[in-house]
Amino acid sequence: MAVFLTKESKVLVQGMTGAEGMKHTRRMLAAGTDVVGGVNPRKAGSTLDLVGRAIPVFGSVREGMDATGADVTVVFVPPPFAKAAVLEAVDAGIALAVVITEGIPVHDTVAFQAHARAHGTRIIGPNCPGLISPGQSNAGIIPADIAPEPGRIGLVSKSGTLTYQLMYELREYGFSSAVGIGGDPVVGTTHIDCLTAFEADPDTDLIVMIGEIGGDAEERAAEHIAAHVTKPVIAYIAGFTAPEGRTMGHAGAIVSGSSGTAEGKKKALEAAGVRVGSTPTETAGLVRARLAAQGDHTRP
Repeated sequence: MAVFLTKESKVLVQGMTGAEGMKHTRRMLAAGTDVVGGVNPRKAGSTLDLVGRAIPVFGSVREGMDATGADVTVVFVPPPFAKAAVLEAVDAGIALAVVITEGIPVHDTVAFQAHARAHGTRIIGPNCPGLISPGQSNAGIIPADIAPEPGRIGLVSKSGTLTYQLMYELREYGFSSAVGIGGDPVVGTTHIDCLTAFEADPDTDLIVMIGEIGGDAEERAAEHIAAHVTKPVIAYIAGFTAPEGRTMGHAGAIVSGSSGTAEGKKKALEAAGVRVGSTPTETAGLVRARLAAQGDHTRP
């Protein structure tokens, strides 16, 4: 199994005809993703030859869904137009929208997130690398070759770069799914949503959670873990060496006084029984040690 994205997922790409959209569509196709079309009203009716496949371009998300049965969209639309693109996908009834775009105004994000919740669409992002279920599908910009084989680790992360690093360091074990939720102040899918999904997934034995300074998402996740998660969770919090009082990294990484500090998040997670690494490499070591204690879980 996998969470949110499987080999049956049919993917549209909003912004596929742009440079970034085209580049990453090629990568998604090469990873085995069933990309069934792109969306660009100005180029509707055309096709793009990508990785040996002729991918049709539709005038709207609804048109693409009706023609292909698509249930996922990946959004590479520039920030000024991203809100309209997501609202269009939600109104069309898409099940999952993966919003890669960085720099979307927070008030735009709040608006489309509220609309998505009201209509039953799951949003991943914005400002995220997307998600990957190795051996099944890849929706976004996560390099598929860093951990190409499926395994029994579930990963949820605010940071794209740290997603890649932990996947690479644990590549011999493989992942059921890895979800980059994004680091903006408002995101659609949270740590708690992913923890819940991994807890329910019979093919996930251990969960890796990557957070960062700022906000209280990790503290809330710790409360959820203590009450609802039975599987082992290993965590890393980015920002232990951040200069005091300085905003760093993602837009959501804002520390106010003693709230949102790495040390505070570590204490909350450890109180919930979560082991917290001091570096990404140490975190990977904690995962290896726990999996070794549970038995050989290098592959499903």
